[in-house]
Amino acid sequence: MRAVALHTDVLVATSAVWQTNCTIVRGPVQGEGEAFLIDSPVLPDELDALPTLLAQSGFPPPNGLLATHGDWDHLLGRLAFPGVALGCAESTAARLAAAPGAAQRELRAFDANFYIERPRPLMLGQVQALPVPGRCSVGDQELELHPAEGHTADGMAVWIPWARVLVAGDYLSTVEPPELGEDSTVETYLATLERLRPLVASAEHIIPGHGPVLDSKRALQVLEESIASLT
Repeated sequence: MRAVALHTDVLVATSAVWQTNCTIVRGPVQGEGEAFLIDSPVLPDELDALPTLLAQSGFPPPNGLLATHGDWDHLLGRLAFPGVALGCAESTAARLAAAPGAAQRELRAFDANFYIERPRPLMLGQVQALPVPGRCSVGDQELELHPAEGHTADGMAVWIPWARVLVAGDYLSTVEPPELGEDSTVETYLATLERLRPLVASAEHIIPGHGPVLDSKRALQVLEESIASLT
Protein backbone atom coordinates (compact mmCIF):
# COMPACT_ATOMS: atom_id res chain seq x y z
CA MET A 1 0.00 0.00 0.00
CA ARG A 2 1.25 3.48 -0.91
CA ALA A 3 0.19 6.56 1.09
CA VAL A 4 0.47 10.20 0.01
CA ALA A 5 -0.54 13.44 1.74
CA LEU A 6 -2.53 15.66 -0.63
CA HIS A 7 -3.23 18.36 1.97
CA THR A 8 -2.61 18.95 5.67
CA ASP A 9 -5.98 17.32 6.31
CA VAL A 10 -6.15 14.72 3.51
CA LEU A 11 -4.28 11.46 3.01
CA VAL A 12 -4.84 8.92 0.25
CA ALA A 13 -3.76 5.29 0.61
CA THR A 14 -3.68 3.18 -2.55
CA SER A 15 -4.11 -0.58 -2.38
CA ALA A 16 -1.89 -2.97 -4.32
CA VAL A 17 -5.13 -4.54 -5.62
CA TRP A 18 -6.90 -2.67 -8.43
CA GLN A 19 -5.20 0.55 -7.25
CA THR A 20 -8.18 1.00 -4.95
CA ASN A 21 -8.02 4.36 -3.17
CA CYS A 22 -8.86 5.01 0.47
CA THR A 23 -9.09 8.65 1.59
CA ILE A 24 -8.60 9.89 5.14
CA VAL A 25 -9.86 13.39 5.87
CA ARG A 26 -9.36 15.31 9.09
CA GLY A 27 -11.50 18.18 10.28
CA PRO A 28 -9.52 20.30 12.75
CA VAL A 29 -11.13 21.13 16.08
CA GLN A 30 -9.73 22.12 19.44
CA GLY A 31 -7.83 19.13 20.79
CA GLU A 32 -7.27 16.01 18.71
CA GLY A 33 -9.76 16.73 15.94
CA GLU A 34 -12.00 14.33 14.05
CA ALA A 35 -11.47 12.19 10.98
CA PHE A 36 -13.37 10.11 8.44
CA LEU A 37 -12.15 7.15 6.41
CA ILE A 38 -13.67 7.15 2.92
CA ASP A 39 -13.69 3.78 1.08
CA SER A 40 -10.96 1.24 1.87
CA PRO A 41 -7.90 -0.68 0.73
CA VAL A 42 -8.39 -4.36 0.01
CA LEU A 43 -5.66 -6.60 1.45
CA PRO A 44 -5.57 -7.65 5.13
CA ASP A 45 -2.10 -6.22 5.81
CA GLU A 46 -3.15 -2.91 4.25
CA LEU A 47 -6.21 -2.71 6.48
CA ASP A 48 -4.12 -3.64 9.51
CA ALA A 49 -1.68 -0.84 8.67
CA LEU A 50 -4.31 1.92 8.63
CA PRO A 51 -4.32 2.70 12.38
CA THR A 52 -0.53 3.04 12.35
CA LEU A 53 -0.64 5.18 9.21
CA LEU A 54 -3.10 7.57 10.81
CA ALA A 55 -1.13 7.77 14.06
CA GLN A 56 2.19 8.38 12.30
CA SER A 57 0.57 11.11 10.18
CA GLY A 58 -0.86 12.88 13.22
CA PHE A 59 -4.46 11.97 12.38
CA PRO A 60 -6.87 10.80 15.08
CA PRO A 61 -8.63 7.44 14.74
CA PRO A 62 -11.69 7.83 12.50
CA ASN A 63 -14.95 8.89 14.07
CA GLY A 64 -16.80 7.46 11.08
CA LEU A 65 -16.44 5.48 7.89
CA LEU A 66 -17.91 6.53 4.55
CA ALA A 67 -18.41 4.44 1.41
CA THR A 68 -18.89 6.12 -1.96
CA HIS A 69 -21.02 3.15 -3.11
CA GLY A 70 -21.91 -0.40 -2.21
CA ASP A 71 -19.33 -2.45 -4.13
CA TRP A 72 -17.60 -4.75 -1.66
CA ASP A 73 -14.08 -3.42 -2.25
CA HIS A 74 -15.17 -0.02 -0.91
CA LEU A 75 -16.77 -1.39 2.28
CA LEU A 76 -13.82 -2.91 4.14
CA GLY A 77 -13.12 -0.07 6.55
CA ARG A 78 -14.84 -1.93 9.38
CA LEU A 79 -12.21 -4.68 9.15
CA ALA A 80 -9.69 -2.04 10.23
CA PHE A 81 -12.00 -0.18 12.62
CA PRO A 82 -14.71 -2.67 13.68
CA GLY A 83 -16.31 -0.39 16.25
CA VAL A 84 -16.79 2.59 13.94
CA ALA A 85 -20.09 3.28 12.20
CA LEU A 86 -20.37 3.09 8.41
CA GLY A 87 -22.19 5.88 6.60
CA CYS A 88 -23.29 5.96 2.97
CA ALA A 89 -25.85 7.51 0.67
CA GLU A 90 -29.47 6.53 1.23
CA SER A 91 -29.34 4.78 -2.16
CA THR A 92 -26.39 2.66 -1.00
CA ALA A 93 -28.03 1.84 2.32
CA ALA A 94 -31.10 0.67 0.40
CA ARG A 95 -28.92 -1.44 -1.90
CA LEU A 96 -27.18 -3.12 1.04
CA ALA A 97 -30.48 -3.76 2.81
CA ALA A 98 -32.01 -5.29 -0.34
CA ALA A 99 -29.16 -7.78 -0.70
CA PRO A 100 -27.99 -8.66 2.82
CA GLY A 101 -24.72 -10.58 2.85
CA ALA A 102 -23.92 -9.90 -0.82
CA ALA A 103 -20.78 -7.90 -0.07
CA GLN A 104 -19.57 -10.58 2.34
CA ARG A 105 -20.12 -13.33 -0.23
CA GLU A 106 -18.25 -11.40 -2.91
CA LEU A 107 -15.37 -10.77 -0.49
CA ARG A 108 -15.21 -14.47 0.41
CA ALA A 109 -15.15 -15.40 -3.28
CA PHE A 110 -12.30 -12.94 -3.91
CA ASP A 111 -10.34 -14.28 -0.93
CA ALA A 112 -10.87 -17.88 -1.97
CA ASN A 113 -9.67 -17.13 -5.48
CA PHE A 114 -6.43 -15.57 -4.22
CA TYR A 115 -5.90 -17.75 -1.12
CA ILE A 116 -6.31 -14.80 1.23
CA GLU A 117 -7.02 -15.39 4.90
CA ARG A 118 -8.55 -12.68 7.08
CA PRO A 119 -8.58 -12.59 10.87
CA ARG A 120 -12.28 -11.80 11.05
CA PRO A 121 -15.34 -11.75 8.78
CA LEU A 122 -16.71 -8.49 7.43
CA MET A 123 -19.49 -7.14 9.63
CA LEU A 124 -21.04 -3.94 8.31
CA GLY A 125 -22.97 -3.28 11.49
CA GLN A 126 -25.71 -0.67 11.54
CA VAL A 127 -25.34 1.29 8.31
CA GLN A 128 -26.15 4.99 8.60
CA ALA A 129 -28.08 6.29 5.59
CA LEU A 130 -27.05 9.84 4.71
CA PRO A 131 -29.21 12.25 2.70
CA VAL A 132 -27.56 13.03 -0.64
CA PRO A 133 -27.18 15.77 -1.70
CA GLY A 134 -26.22 16.82 1.78
CA ARG A 135 -23.44 17.66 4.19
CA CYS A 136 -21.51 15.73 6.81
CA SER A 137 -19.63 17.47 9.61
CA VAL A 138 -16.05 16.56 10.41
CA GLY A 139 -14.59 18.66 13.17
CA ASP A 140 -15.21 22.32 12.41
CA GLN A 141 -15.56 21.62 8.69
CA GLU A 142 -18.19 20.02 6.46
CA LEU A 143 -17.96 17.48 3.67
CA GLU A 144 -20.34 17.93 0.74
CA LEU A 145 -22.10 14.78 -0.48
CA HIS A 146 -23.13 14.72 -4.15
CA PRO A 147 -25.24 12.07 -5.94
CA ALA A 148 -23.13 9.77 -8.12
CA GLU A 149 -25.24 7.06 -9.76
CA GLY A 150 -24.28 5.43 -13.04
CA HIS A 151 -21.36 3.14 -12.32
CA THR A 152 -23.85 1.51 -9.99
CA ALA A 153 -27.43 2.45 -9.24
CA ASP A 154 -26.31 3.95 -5.92
CA GLY A 155 -23.57 6.17 -4.64
CA MET A 156 -22.12 9.55 -3.84
CA ALA A 157 -19.05 11.65 -4.44
CA VAL A 158 -17.47 13.56 -1.55
CA TRP A 159 -16.21 17.11 -1.95
CA ILE A 160 -13.71 18.36 0.65
CA PRO A 161 -14.07 22.10 0.06
CA TRP A 162 -11.34 23.56 2.29
CA ALA A 163 -8.78 21.19 0.74
CA ARG A 164 -10.24 21.36 -2.79
CA VAL A 165 -10.22 17.56 -3.02
CA LEU A 166 -12.92 15.52 -4.76
CA VAL A 167 -13.39 11.86 -3.85
CA ALA A 168 -15.12 10.74 -7.02
CA GLY A 169 -16.00 7.10 -6.37
CA ASP A 170 -15.64 4.85 -9.42
CA TYR A 171 -15.53 7.69 -11.95
CA LEU A 172 -12.73 9.61 -13.70
CA SER A 173 -10.26 6.73 -13.54
CA THR A 174 -7.33 6.40 -15.94
CA VAL A 175 -7.10 2.65 -15.29
CA GLU A 176 -10.77 1.69 -15.63
CA PRO A 177 -13.07 2.61 -18.51
CA PRO A 178 -16.63 3.67 -17.70
CA GLU A 179 -18.56 0.62 -16.52
CA LEU A 180 -22.28 0.41 -15.91
CA GLY A 181 -23.56 -1.91 -13.24
CA GLU A 182 -26.88 -3.66 -12.92
CA ASP A 183 -29.83 -1.24 -12.97
CA SER A 184 -27.59 1.60 -14.19
CA THR A 185 -28.06 3.53 -17.41
CA VAL A 186 -25.89 5.58 -19.71
CA GLU A 187 -28.13 8.56 -18.94
CA THR A 188 -27.50 8.39 -15.19
CA TYR A 189 -23.75 7.94 -15.74
CA LEU A 190 -23.62 10.98 -18.03
CA ALA A 191 -25.69 13.00 -15.55
CA THR A 192 -23.20 12.19 -12.81
CA LEU A 193 -20.28 13.29 -14.97
CA GLU A 194 -21.98 16.62 -15.66
CA ARG A 195 -22.75 17.00 -11.96
CA LEU A 196 -19.10 16.42 -11.13
CA ARG A 197 -17.79 18.76 -13.82
CA PRO A 198 -17.87 22.03 -11.79
CA LEU A 199 -16.27 20.28 -8.81
CA VAL A 200 -13.53 18.85 -11.01
CA ALA A 201 -12.92 22.29 -12.52
CA SER A 202 -12.37 23.85 -9.08
CA ALA A 203 -10.50 20.93 -7.47
CA GLU A 204 -6.79 20.71 -6.83
CA HIS A 205 -6.89 16.91 -6.55
CA ILE A 206 -9.41 14.34 -7.81
CA ILE A 207 -9.30 10.89 -6.22
CA PRO A 208 -10.95 8.22 -8.38
CA GLY A 209 -12.01 4.93 -6.86
CA HIS A 210 -9.15 3.24 -8.70
CA GLY A 211 -5.97 4.60 -10.20
CA PRO A 212 -3.74 7.66 -9.87
CA VAL A 213 -4.86 10.87 -8.22
CA LEU A 214 -5.48 13.49 -10.91
CA ASP A 215 -5.21 17.23 -11.17
CA SER A 216 -8.11 19.25 -12.54
CA LYS A 217 -6.83 19.46 -16.11
CA ARG A 218 -6.25 15.72 -16.45
CA ALA A 219 -9.54 14.85 -14.74
CA LEU A 220 -11.47 17.08 -17.15
CA GLN A 221 -9.78 15.25 -20.02
CA VAL A 222 -10.83 11.90 -18.53
CA LEU A 223 -14.35 13.24 -18.07
CA GLU A 224 -14.58 14.18 -21.75
CA GLU A 225 -13.11 10.80 -22.76
CA SER A 226 -15.73 9.06 -20.61
CA ILE A 227 -18.53 11.03 -22.26
CA ALA A 228 -17.17 10.20 -25.71
CA SER A 229 -17.00 6.49 -24.91
CA LEU A 230 -20.62 6.44 -23.76
CA THR A 231 -22.21 8.45 -26.57
